[in-house]
Amino acid sequence: MTVAITEPTSTTFEVSTRHGQQVAVCVSGSGKPVVLLNGLSRPMASWSAFTPVLGARMIVSFDAPGVGASTTPKLPLSMQALSDIVADVLDAVDVERTDIIGFSHGGAIAQQFAFSSPGRVRRLALLSTSCGSGSTPGSGKTLWTNVIGSRNTRRWGPARTVGALWQLAAVASWSSIPFLGSITAPTLVVSGEHDRIAPPPNSQLLAARIPNAVLSVVPAGHDLQQPDVANHVARRVLRFLDGPVPENMAAEDGPCLSPCL
Repeated sequence: MTVAITEPTSTTFEVSTRHGQQVAVCVSGSGKPVVLLNGLSRPMASWSAFTPVLGARMIVSFDAPGVGASTTPKLPLSMQALSDIVADVLDAVDVERTDIIGFSHGGAIAQQFAFSSPGRVRRLALLSTSCGSGSTPGSGKTLWTNVIGSRNTRRWGPARTVGALWQLAAVASWSSIPFLGSITAPTLVVSGEHDRIAPPPNSQLLAARIPNAVLSVVPAGHDLQQPDVANHVARRVLRFLDGPVPENMAAEDGPCLSPCL
């Protein structure tokens, strides 16, 4: 399938949330809405290799509190509060129901939002993520070095340490296990088979417990936003969002697509 690559116009603005945060929001394109939820400490720009494949859609993204152009809370926000911010952003852009794509930490927020606001989620894509507490642990050193540390800095600029710590605190005290069976949206779970930060058993658990979920394992590491893998994963997600809900999405790829993180 050939996907047209477009460069939609975008608008960036601030939204005041119910928890007193000012979050930077970007809206681009038009058509069916899709919300992108960023990984730990990553700004909206982290989707730059992913979004061109999404084509004729209204793409909504925002910097989480403590990240990018958004304000840093004085104390950590809970996962429910972060989910509330998703709802506040949707209200601000006048979107009632949408597809949600969440990467890593954003995938955890996506799970909470799908449970808390089921009527607002059409389809759900969870990339390189876990259930939080109760998950199969990954490498903390790899997480800090490659997601928050030097590699992240080279791509997106220095991470705000307090913001990253607040995000870690939120997910460390949270688990989606009690409510995964209540998520009603058709769900695609994507895992890198060499992921050392959110190892594949985490995606297997999500796909097994969420009704109407399908698992897709790709020959990659954790960082599915890297340019050499994002295009492929985005095309896979787009097929899921636009087509009938599949019974499976087995890997169709060749050798490892990205460095194994």
